[in-house]
Order: sequence, then structure tokens, then C-alpha cells
Amino acid sequence: MGRFLIRRLLLLAPVLIGILLVTFVLLRLIPGDPCKSMLGERATEEKCDAFRERFGLNEPIPVQFLRYAANLLQGDLGVSIKNGRPVSDVLAERLPMTLELTVLAMLFASTFGVALGVISAVRHNTALDVGAMVFANVGVSMPVFWLGLMLAYVFALALKGTPFQLPPSGRLTAGTELPSLLTVWGIEDAQGLLRFVVLFISNSVLLNALIQGELDIFLDALRHLILPAVAVGTISLAIIARITRGAMLEVLTQDYVRVARAKGLAEHVVILRHALRNALIPIITVIGLQIGGLLSGAVLTETVFSLPGMGTQMVDAIIARDYPVVQGFTLIVAVIFVVVNLLVDASYAYLNPRVRVS
Repeated sequence: MGRFLIRRLLLLAPVLIGILLVTFVLLRLIPGDPCKSMLGERATEEKCDAFRERFGLNEPIPVQFLRYAANLLQGDLGVSIKNGRPVSDVLAERLPMTLELTVLAMLFASTFGVALGVISAVRHNTALDVGAMVFANVGVSMPVFWLGLMLAYVFALALKGTPFQLPPSGRLTAGTELPSLLTVWGIEDAQGLLRFVVLFISNSVLLNALIQGELDIFLDALRHLILPAVAVGTISLAIIARITRGAMLEVLTQDYVRVARAKGLAEHVVILRHALRNALIPIITVIGLQIGGLLSGAVLTETVFSLPGMGTQMVDAIIARDYPVVQGFTLIVAVIFVVVNLLVDASYAYLNPRVRVS
């Protein structure tokens, strides 16, 4: 296992370099000019020449990439062309929102998806099984933006004034403020990694509220995330339920499950300890893939619920040809995606002792 993890970590570098190189080249080959996007009608040839020279865009692509890679090795993700801010600050502001949404969405999808799949497999070919799979198919088919709007309508308007009312948009209730930890801890002038970490935690409202002991703000932020998490997690829930059902149906026909029942073990012990554990590998695999998909940015969900996450920021950066921001976001998503898949692969041997990673 140790050698496997080391080998996968060593392979991480060329994978990330390849992703970064492809992104870097494609951004500069697609139609569009950052100067014209920024300046609009004021983009004269003279101004654009000065603009390209200022950001190093007048040099050959290989030279630009080598310079960017050299800065990256020093921990410098560059400066946004659009607003002149460090990309690390933009990441620290936008990434926490997307991570919070992803974690809550996957908790919702994994919990209910696995439960629905197990129940459906155990009650195979019954009305419960058919109903669960119909729900799964409907869940996969529903557009996220439509589901988000329907959830907002039901829980914000139809159930207004009831205990089930939920906020339809935003990160916090209007007028609620949570000071940055940079200010609270008196380190506004912090730079480098320290600034990124503290700014990241500050913009993770759930973590920030817990650190500062603001339980009311924590609960308020959690309530604002419920509808977006359900909206973006429903498709993942449906996929996980279908994969779980298929894996469980295969496992339940195995001899060791029959032996466990013949020994007189309780049905819930047979299902949870013998069948489900041996069916977890495809389930964990699809959960890992769904996490990567959600991290890439739930653009429609963030738009419908007015959430300042990575998805909307990435779209804005692509439209504005803000190369450093797109490259920085792509790199971070790639790192997280690769690490998640590494953890999924490493979990196989633990989840199923028959699997040996060599």
C-alpha cells in the first residue's frame, strides 16, 4: 500500500503539468482578446500593444508558459487581468463556498442514495423497488436550474411562515455580517501562504462562524445551503442509488451471503456487514467521480441561488479571457480531483479485504 501511494503521488506531477499545459495553450488559441474584453470600444492598437506587453502576452506561448511555471513553483498563481488582484485571493474567496456546497451535497446524495439503493435491492421487484428506481430516473432527468427554482418556490413561498420555510438565495440573511479572521486576529498585512489559509477559512462561513463561536450565524449559513445542496445533489443521489442497487443485487446472490443467512444472522447484519461492505467499491468509485464533477463548479446552482462560488467566477473569467484566474482555478480543481481519486483507490483494500493493491 505504501509503495502504491508513493507511486501515485509521483505520477501526480506529470498529470498536473499536462492539465495546466493543455489549459494554458487552449486559452490562448481560442478566439478572443483579453485587451478587447477589458477595454471594449476603447481598445485601440496602441493600448492593446501596451496591454499585452504589460501582461507578457506579446511573447511566444512556450515563453509565457515557462515564466508561469517558474512563478508557480514559487507559490505565485499570478494576478487577475480583469481586476488586478492576486489569483490566490480570488481563490480563497470563491473556493470555500464551492467546497461547502460540494460537501453538503455529497452528504445528502451519499446518505440517501446508498439507503435508497440498498432498500431497492433488498425489496427487489416490489412496488418499493419500482418506485425507488422511478424516483432515481426522474432525479437524473430533472434540470438543476428547474429543480432549484421549484425548491425555492416551495420552501420560500409556499411554505412561508411555517417551520419548513428556507431562504431562497444568498449566503447569509441580509444584514448579517461575519468579520474576517484577518481582522479578528490582527494580521491584515499577512502575506503568502498564511494569508491564503486565513482568508480561505474566513470565507468559509461555516468554519469561520464556529471558530468565532457565532452559532446563530453558523445555523443561518447552514439553512441557506440546504436548498442549493439538495438541488445540486439530486442527480448524484439518483446515480448513486442506481449503482448501489446494481452492486447489491449482484452481491446478494453470492454464496457467502447465503451462508451468513443459514448461520442464523440477523437480516440487518447480513445486509450491512456482509453484503453492503462487499458492494462498496463501485459505490465509492462513483461517489469520488461525483465529487470531482461538483468541484468543477455548479454554475447553474450558484446562479439560481446567488452564491459566490467557483462556477460563476470561472465563467466570468473565461468570458473576460482572464487567463491567470482560469489557470489557477483549473489547477486547484485538478489537484483536488486527483487527490480524491487517490483516496478512493487507497480505500479499496480497506473496504474489501479481497482487494490487494500492488
